[in-house]
Formats: sequence, structure tokens, C-alpha cells
Amino acid sequence: MLPETIKQARDMLRDVTPLRTDCGMTCGGACCMSLPGEMTGMLLFPGEEAYYVGREGYAMTDTGHGMLLTCDGQCSREDRPLSCRLFPLLPLLRADGVKVATDLRARAVCPLAKQGKDALLPEFVAAVRRAGQLLVQDEAQAAFLLRLTRNQDELKALRKQFRRDAHV
Repeated sequence: MLPETIKQARDMLRDVTPLRTDCGMTCGGACCMSLPGEMTGMLLFPGEEAYYVGREGYAMTDTGHGMLLTCDGQCSREDRPLSCRLFPLLPLLRADGVKVATDLRARAVCPLAKQGKDALLPEFVAAVRRAGQLLVQDEAQAAFLLRLTRNQDELKALRKQFRRDAHV
């Protein structure tokens, strides 16, 4: 059984997508594919793992940063975890509330992430924001979003440092 906040957030993002067309047509569904020998997947939000226990085609691994869900790249839209529904965006916790940004981890696989959130449908960006605002009302989900926010900030600082070092 999913926590109610996760169920509601997933429902908010069930039918809204980054583009009016299938964005997987742009990149060949790169976000749903793993390269041989790599363990790539999506971090599950707290309590979301209960939905995938015993389901065929899914595997979970505790990474220390959260439970990583991997799949065979062929799930039904209804079964997508919340991280897939948010992709390539991420709700971030800031002092003045929930903000939405392009997930820097997505830039490696998603052409849309390289263009930024302004290239995405405003309805999708708004739904990600609403989902984030809902999630912060739950203590466990808020703590998870705070960890994701800190990770995003660390990645941003590293990118900035390497850009600066490349110009020296």
C-alpha cells in the first residue's frame, strides 16, 4: 500500500507529460534504458517500494541514498514510479518554498533536460510543483526532497567548479 501523499502525487502526474507528444520519440526512450553492466534506475520515494515488491520486471537495491528501482524498460504508464513521472524535473526545497528545476542527473540521458524547464509544457511544470508542495506536507517525503535538493546543489557546485577550472 502506497503512502497517501505518494499516491496523490503520482495521480497528479499520471496524465501530464513534458511534451504534447511522446517525449521518448525524441531520444529513443533513453531514460528507460540501461547500458550493459550499468545499474541505472530511479530512486523511489519513501514508502513507494511497497508498490513494487513481488512485481515482475522490477528489482530494488538499497543504495544508501534510497531505494533504487530498476526495470526492464517496459513498464505500463500506470506503474511508473514518482521519479519517472517527475522526470526530467525535480521539486526542490528552498527557504521560500518548493521550486522546480531541471534535474541535473537527467542531463546525461535526456535532451529535454539540456534545454531546461522552459522547453517543457507549463502544465507539466505546474503539476511537478503541486506534487512537490503536497510531498513537503509529509515529514518523510520532505526529508527525502531535502536530500535530493542537497544532491542537486552539490552537482551544481561541481559543474560550476569544473567550468571555472576548464577556463584556467
